[in-house]
Amino acid sequence: MSNVAAFFDLDGTLYREGLITEIFKKMVKYEIIETERWYNDVRPDYLKWDKRQGDYDDYLLKMTDIYIESIKGLEKSQMEYIAKKIVEQKGDRVYTFTRDRIKWHKDNNHTLIIISGSPSEMVAEMAKKYGFTDYVGANYIVNEDNIYTGEVIPMWDSKSKEKSIQKFVDKYDIDLSKSYAYGDTSGDYTMFKSVKYPYCMNATKELLQKVISDRELIKKVNVIVERKDVIYNLDIEDIQFV
Repeated sequence: MSNVAAFFDLDGTLYREGLITEIFKKMVKYEIIETERWYNDVRPDYLKWDKRQGDYDDYLLKMTDIYIESIKGLEKSQMEYIAKKIVEQKGDRVYTFTRDRIKWHKDNNHTLIIISGSPSEMVAEMAKKYGFTDYVGANYIVNEDNIYTGEVIPMWDSKSKEKSIQKFVDKYDIDLSKSYAYGDTSGDYTMFKSVKYPYCMNATKELLQKVISDRELIKKVNVIVERKDVIYNLDIEDIQFV
């Protein structure tokens, strides 16, 4: 196996939205989450984001909070079943650019790793579908009976992702000076700092501002935007914020 690795975020980088949205919908369908939680707690943040008056991360974090609350007391097998169903039905809903990059990395025998803030049960299914070498996601803790306790070890922030990269470096003897990273939010910033070839994929304003203010990172970053059936490779210094 090559000592060159490609680290991929999942939500908004490979998958075209946040997978927590799909999980939330399924949990409402299976009556694990009450429908009212969507209308009363989540929908207001969704509408703000949809009108470009609010932050997408606020919308996702609201669903994540309800998810953490709702899985407490459930069996791990229930969420594994839901994750499998979502990937069966929605797993092809990915960006052309990152799907093609996965194929390119495989053709070059690179080590492929997902580092994602999505629940590890969901990340495992996507990793299996796309043939990743390894993965790590947010770890929702279970007890000795495989029942969720309501505790979580997150993987959506920069510090957690930085620690995970180091673990994979040790595990696979990865040379970061030859490696790649793909992400879309500020949580992926340390992944970008760690590798030689970072790719901002449909990046958030917060991530781009961090990259622009980093003299070293701005020299090596690639900014990719995929809209409809067109892929754009942008010069980061030409980007304007509104």
